[in-house]
Order: sequence, then C-alpha cells, then structure tokens
Amino acid sequence: MTGLYYEEFEEGETIRHGKRRTVSESDNQRFCDLTMNQQPLHLDAEFASETQFGERLVNGLYTMSLAVGLTIPDTTDGTIVANLSYDGVEHPAPVFHGDTIRAETTVTEKRLTSDGDRGVVTMQVDVYKQDDTLVCTFERTALVELKPE
Repeated sequence: MTGLYYEEFEEGETIRHGKRRTVSESDNQRFCDLTMNQQPLHLDAEFASETQFGERLVNGLYTMSLAVGLTIPDTTDGTIVANLSYDGVEHPAPVFHGDTIRAETTVTEKRLTSDGDRGVVTMQVDVYKQDDTLVCTFERTALVELKPE
C-alpha cells in the first residue's frame, strides 16, 4: 500500500506523479470498444482527417481514467473507502495516439466526516502531455481512512 491516510494529506500540497503512459492506438480502440463508444472522431482515421484536428483523438474519458490511475499509487492506494465525485472535468487540448500523459494532484480541501471516523479529501488533478500542454483537468473527491492507531 502506497496511498496516504487522511492525516497525511496537506491542503495546498502538489504531488507530481512519477508514472507516465504513452497512449497507443490500441489503448484508445479497446477503451472505445469496452465503453461501446463508436464516435468516429476516435476510431475512423478517414473521418478524423476531415476534421479540424486532422487525425483521430484519444477518447477524453480514457485520458481522465488514465490520469486517475496514474495518481492512485501516490494518493489513495489502499487507503480509500470510496470515490465520492469527479467534478469540473475539462479537456482544453486534444490527446493523440503516441502522446505521453503525466499528472499532478493538488490537495485543495480536507475535512473529517461528521462522525470523525474518516476524512473527505478533495484534489485537483491536472493532466499534461509530453510538451506540457494541459489536456485534462478535474476535481476528485475521495473518502479516505484515518491512520490506524
């Protein structure tokens, strides 16, 4: 277990996650297949070549999901009770096959639950590709265990 307990999160702290992933055509195809998303902008090279992007885009939900996965080891691996929400999702720039994704998490708020048995931690996750272009941003709120006594 590498995640943080509630007491270990510090408001204002930014965690620069060391794990990265280069997105392949296969990653995008499989994600679209699994989620039954047949948007031609993600899957049809000919269709996508006629758009303003000129090529297929990686599914934005894959980008977001990948970012969550990249952040888990440094945030909530083994300490999470539940993800409570994902809010304010934005995709300011596209991701293409071959882009390498990395993430940073900033702890924006934390509070104990009303019974004091667990904590709620809100984190801003910013996702970048290899040239430091911001490609996704969202807020993640998690219910986290307290450090065992």
